[in-house]
Amino acid sequence: MHQSLAGKIVLITGASSGVGAAAARAFARAGARVVLAARSPAALEAVAGEVSGLAVPTDVSRLEDLTVLIERTLAAHGRLDVLVNNAAANARGTFDTLDPAAIANVIDTNLKAPLLLTRLALPHLRATRGVVVNVASIAGHVPLPHEGPYCASKWGLRGFTFAVREELREAGVALCAVSPGPIATPFVLDDLDHVPDLVFSQPILTAEQVADAVVACAIDRRRERAMPRSTLLLAKLSRAFPALQEWLRPMLEAKGARVKARLKAQR
Repeated sequence: MHQSLAGKIVLITGASSGVGAAAARAFARAGARVVLAARSPAALEAVAGEVSGLAVPTDVSRLEDLTVLIERTLAAHGRLDVLVNNAAANARGTFDTLDPAAIANVIDTNLKAPLLLTRLALPHLRATRGVVVNVASIAGHVPLPHEGPYCASKWGLRGFTFAVREELREAGVALCAVSPGPIATPFVLDDLDHVPDLVFSQPILTAEQVADAVVACAIDRRRERAMPRSTLLLAKLSRAFPALQEWLRPMLEAKGARVKARLKAQR
């Protein structure tokens, strides 16, 4: 299957760490040529050096940066086959206590940026009958208290993915979503005090597991990969039966609090 990625040009946002860096390594192992984008130049260059990729320091919340990112990709490689919208931000806490600027940053990074970057990339993806893989979240399947803006952005990202997937079906361009549960990356582990206990009630994935799902979508163009299956099933049941979610939440939060305490002790 990886032969289908040999020589392909893959652009990944949020590629300086976590899932983005793991995806860059996975695509490179599959023979793809990788363009990496993120805000941290030093970390980005380090990952780019590992995979012999092109590092383009980018603030995805800025349209000018997204435009330059596409231009530099085409200048270096002349084409684009796969776009991975992975960059993400969060603002955790009860909604009425959140800084409005932080809320705006979540929406700009998680939702507006993928829409705009996909729009800029589409003429080139049409030419290659390419693929867009949007890294969403299980939080785009079920409401998660204390992460309202994040949930809103990921529900929106999934809706965008599936709507435009239908629009572009005849053009041969596929949009796919990868929707993971909690991941053992700095995005979660460096903010343990603010991550809701409920998050840690679910199996914690590795960045490599999620990256493998991203690569798999780039190959087979499946509409969505949500993981782990047990968390997805719980999310579906909670969405179908809201009362069940309310009944289970205290037990799940207690379990998550115990896991969080263990993680704090380990760190």
